[in-house]
Amino acid sequence: MIFPSRLYEGDTIGVISPAGPPDLERLAKATDWLKHLGFQVRLGKQIDQVYGYLAGSDDERLEDMHEMFSDDTVRAVICSRGGYGTARFADRIDFDLIRKHPKIFWGYSDITYLHTAIRQQTGLVTFHGPMLASDLGDPDVPLLSKQLFSQLFQPMSLRYDEHLSPLTTLSGGSAEGMLVGGNLSLLVSTLGTAYEIDTRNKLLLIEDVGEVPYRVDNMLNQLRLARKLDQAAGFIIGDFHTDHQPDKESSLTYEEVFRTYLGTLGKPAVSGFFIGHCQPNFSVPLGVEAMLDADRKQLWIQPGVM
Repeated sequence: MIFPSRLYEGDTIGVISPAGPPDLERLAKATDWLKHLGFQVRLGKQIDQVYGYLAGSDDERLEDMHEMFSDDTVRAVICSRGGYGTARFADRIDFDLIRKHPKIFWGYSDITYLHTAIRQQTGLVTFHGPMLASDLGDPDVPLLSKQLFSQLFQPMSLRYDEHLSPLTTLSGGSAEGMLVGGNLSLLVSTLGTAYEIDTRNKLLLIEDVGEVPYRVDNMLNQLRLARKLDQAAGFIIGDFHTDHQPDKESSLTYEEVFRTYLGTLGKPAVSGFFIGHCQPNFSVPLGVEAMLDADRKQLWIQPGVM
């Protein structure tokens, strides 16, 4: 794996919108926070472009991404928000450029597609964490969401246990492996492509938002049929919630779905992590070694920077 260099005070952080268009007022509040931390901020040239549900055309969004990686004065690239659209240009990403200019890359949700493609094509460690306009620009953003940004300043191991949130063991045991994954619907969308998620001997992180239990059931079943669940070493289940609550008499619960697919494989599986579309949003590096102890309900993650 390629570990990006840590950030130092005065470094420049590039901001891009590779998926949906950001709320510019919230984005400004978040970039002010970065400046208050002592960083310079450079916005992508296309940051204010809007093309329907996309932040500009595929060419414009890809151009911003390439420019931020090619500019060696930019030490980190943070996405403004998720939404939809990163898979539309994945096959035109210059992965050689990213490999030759490795740096911190941060985001989640639709950015899961880029995390997976970049890691598997280049070996670069990337970060699944809250974004600027959609999370850090919120006036009520929890302190923990901001504090975990500090893992970019120095090599820092992370530990997650029930001091942070109640956790549920679906299947006991422990396992070690590379931490991969992210948004469940985006992981499923990689199947059959050149960027198909590799789960062999990996700890698989899943999270999603706005998907009712039967949709989560459908996506986990697709991963099962593709043997992605059998191949994984263990499962870390982040936040799942939807504003549309199905009738309890006509629906399984999320936990029942998780137990069906992940609790019967004889592999450690734990749910309840504040990772995903939630507050606080516990940011983690992807592509690093981690250890999940389902019996003790603890997760340890190695540092993501050098």
